[in-house]
Amino acid sequence: MRVEEGRILGLIGPNGAGKTTALNAILGLTPYQGELKVLGRDPWVDRDQLMRDVSFVADVAVLPRWIKVSQALDYVAGVHPRFDRGKAEGFLAKTTIQRSSKVRELSKGMVAQLHLALVMAIDARLLVLDEPTLGLDILYRKQFYDSLLNDYFDRSRTILVTTHQVEEIQDVLTDVMFINRGRIVLNSSMEELESRYVELMVLPDHAAAARTLKPIHERQVFGRTILLFDRADRQQLAALGDVRTPSIADLFVAVVGNQAGQASGQAQGAAR
Repeated sequence: MRVEEGRILGLIGPNGAGKTTALNAILGLTPYQGELKVLGRDPWVDRDQLMRDVSFVADVAVLPRWIKVSQALDYVAGVHPRFDRGKAEGFLAKTTIQRSSKVRELSKGMVAQLHLALVMAIDARLLVLDEPTLGLDILYRKQFYDSLLNDYFDRSRTILVTTHQVEEIQDVLTDVMFINRGRIVLNSSMEELESRYVELMVLPDHAAAARTLKPIHERQVFGRTILLFDRADRQQLAALGDVRTPSIADLFVAVVGNQAGQASGQAQGAAR
């Protein structure tokens, strides 16, 4: 895998696919086999230097329960030379978090908001987000991604994000990567994805004709058949029903589901 500067990559995969393991290797938190360079550095050997240019939000905001919000701001300002306290205060101003409150007095969502404010106020070249909005309601999740685009991302930073709330980040991403069982099964820019894949809600009388064009996936929604194609002729498909670009979630189900089906078939064959 290769992620260029100024891109926002969504790393999508089922539980146990290897997403967090990959992120831990990128962050120098676990040893690995093979070659890995992050901002030109070996993350396992040069982690101290690397983390001056990298910010990380894990799926659980681990902050001391006894610390006050103001003390958390003081602490990060004291240990990280690229922390912008004014920016952190700006993020917190959009919340109901009080500076005098202790972490144990905050809700789960508020703790996540505090963590995000601290990390996004660091002027990093690479931001790694592992389920960054876990614990936030839909309003604050939207505010977070709006802040990510409007207040943080400047096309010189690179962002790597994993989430199960795929629909919420579809319009944020520049690139998407599907991972399953430790393997990359799709790696594409959003532009390529939108031109390569097409979904057809086929008219009942044309279902048989549409299937002869070799869709890669088929599903039923409210009694209607929806077929997914890879590099198909859109004009030809349009004559058979309604054509649209598939969502990342639907494409993921198709690609990973096909893989699972192939693996199951191979296993059954081996058993015979």
